[in-house]
Amino acid sequence: MLFLYVKLYNKTYKIFKKIGGILIVKENRVSKVIKEMKIQGLSQIIVTAPSSIYYLTGKWMSPGERMIALYINASGNHKFIVNKLFPIEEDLGVDIVWYTDSDDSIELLSKIVEKDSILGIDKDWSAKFLIRLMELNVAKGFVNSSVIIDNLRMIKDEEEIDLMRKSSQINDRVMLKLQSELKEGLTEKYYQRLLAEIYEQEGADTFSFTPIVAFDTNGADPHNECGGTKLKKGDTVVLDIGGVYNYYCSDMTRTIFFGEEPSSEKKEIYEIVRTANLKAIAKVKEGTKFSEIDAGARDYIEGKGYGEYFTHRTGHSVGLEIHDKGDVSSINHDEVKAGMIFSIEPGIYLKDKIGVRIEDLVLVTKDGVEILNSVTKNLTII
Repeated sequence: MLFLYVKLYNKTYKIFKKIGGILIVKENRVSKVIKEMKIQGLSQIIVTAPSSIYYLTGKWMSPGERMIALYINASGNHKFIVNKLFPIEEDLGVDIVWYTDSDDSIELLSKIVEKDSILGIDKDWSAKFLIRLMELNVAKGFVNSSVIIDNLRMIKDEEEIDLMRKSSQINDRVMLKLQSELKEGLTEKYYQRLLAEIYEQEGADTFSFTPIVAFDTNGADPHNECGGTKLKKGDTVVLDIGGVYNYYCSDMTRTIFFGEEPSSEKKEIYEIVRTANLKAIAKVKEGTKFSEIDAGARDYIEGKGYGEYFTHRTGHSVGLEIHDKGDVSSINHDEVKAGMIFSIEPGIYLKDKIGVRIEDLVLVTKDGVEILNSVTKNLTII
């Protein structure tokens, strides 16, 4: 057999065959998608989420209001429909179907879809595209097929794990730099702007989400929007930050105290949250249910009398998106598997008093768990 070697996803693979324009490598991502499609009785899907298109092609595209669609057929007749406004110079290993702003992109897609088969659609595909496609009666039926790729993306391969480690290492450095810059009289909004500069200095591409910088009682709002509140001595400071490195997200929260020793009540609440974080992490191992990990943090906080003030799930999956599929919650009874990466972020929020959240990203390994963040969780006064 004649073998070819290509570079895909920054790795060199041995190619065994070429099917419908996409180079199928041994155990590659597209072949896994097709295998799962067949299990679910699907012969065709379209992938439209930029993150999932990147996952399968190595090309990230942000089309805005224009349509972009990677059509995958179980028989191998794959197509990538792209507006000419977004030039592709590299070989993605898939046949590209170009269109312009004067073309009807949905009508173009309709000529590719197999009319006698059900078509899988991404969960977040815009209604303006989906409704038009349905009006053209192009398929036997339509189903949400996002779960296929979402499930695959939950388990990171070695390259992805390496990128997630590096992304979190950058986040560690950024957190320490940010803490060192805290000065009385400057606003939350100021530090949000400063964060963008620090991430750029440390090699991140952008924020993975809008960062939270919350001073004093603003920390009691889990999703505080940075504003004009100025830092003052005695404040509790919640810093929930994350960046993107080579398309992979980081996420971490630290709560610190500024200028003086916190009260005994604040110390107690801090230590409860820190211990809850550690107890949940201690539960992480292959085969454990997400709900059991959630209970590790939640049961401890409830036992200390603050259960009603822990108002959100314990964590969420992280990868190409800050919220990948899967969460650490009381209602998610799926078992964790090696290669999964998710946050552990218990919190206590007392309105008009204090908010404390402590968050790490963790990697499930064959032997247990690896914490991707290294910034101390011991009570810190700046």
